[in-house]
Amino acid sequence: MKKTFLKDIAQSLQVSKTAVSLVLNNKGDEHKISKDTQKRIVDFARKHNYKANHLARGLSRGKSETIGLIIPDISDIFYAKIASTIEKQAKRLGYTVVFSSSNEDPKDEQEHIRSMLNRQVDGLIIASTQKNQMEMKRLKEMNFPFVLIDRHYPDMDSNFVIVDNHGGGKNMTQHLINLGKKRIGFVSIEPKLDAIKQRLYGYQEALLSNDMPQKKEYIKELCNNNYQHEMKRAIKELVEPPNHVDAIVFSTHYLTASGLRELKAINCKVPDEVAIVSFDELGAFDLVDPAITSITQPVNELGNYAVEFLVDEMENKEKVKVKKKILETHLIIRKSCGT
Repeated sequence: MKKTFLKDIAQSLQVSKTAVSLVLNNKGDEHKISKDTQKRIVDFARKHNYKANHLARGLSRGKSETIGLIIPDISDIFYAKIASTIEKQAKRLGYTVVFSSSNEDPKDEQEHIRSMLNRQVDGLIIASTQKNQMEMKRLKEMNFPFVLIDRHYPDMDSNFVIVDNHGGGKNMTQHLINLGKKRIGFVSIEPKLDAIKQRLYGYQEALLSNDMPQKKEYIKELCNNNYQHEMKRAIKELVEPPNHVDAIVFSTHYLTASGLRELKAINCKVPDEVAIVSFDELGAFDLVDPAITSITQPVNELGNYAVEFLVDEMENKEKVKVKKKILETHLIIRKSCGT
């Protein structure tokens, strides 16, 4: 079927393109266009399956009706879920989403931000590397709408939606303590991100509040780019003497998967010899044997609040105050911690 353009409607009905545009944007009455003419235009548009060029229409109003989303890694299941939620919520509100991955590189993140601005997106949702605070301040100085998601800059007043990483880290450790575990290890990537630091602090607070010793030998911080290789050494050091931990807290889902693989490789029984708990989870964690006890994050709420905050600022720039949301995590108890 031949595509119908606004000019085709105008020529066929012998009316101006302005009149057609006004009617199709529900402004016919406002501009005193007769009911008969409005009906003719609407009927013709429906009959010929006319679809408006939303980008052109948006730009004519100073808007692109597009949101930019910058995340660390679109292939990561956690961020893939967030991206899917944001896309659905944005579509419901009349916006499309453009995606970019920073790969945890602050230079790439900066380039993506500026590229998005050049594409004239109306606003940005950013899961930041937390190494681009000056770039975020630049956005604030421009009064450009943006929301930080999952990660934020604690000393900067900006819109953000995050989870209670500290509370999650504390709860998962307390669960192990309640089960009678005495020597609890903590495996993490290098704590360059505030979220990872907060999970570690939660672990340490749980130990402190239960008068349990905090041993640096129990904490293993792996290089993010080489964690799979380093995991083998970390697991061996934790489960063998002199440490001989009876439980391990993993600070991310991918570290949990890697650690579980290494535990099986050395035939260390979970949970009989060592209990494990994961911050965040993979879809298979309830299918493996034993199923993995995990802290779950409210992914849908993260995405929905981010879009809500951003659209509110984009559409009411002079009225909106900075919005901040910290969401609770939940502990899903399964068999990897024993009873």
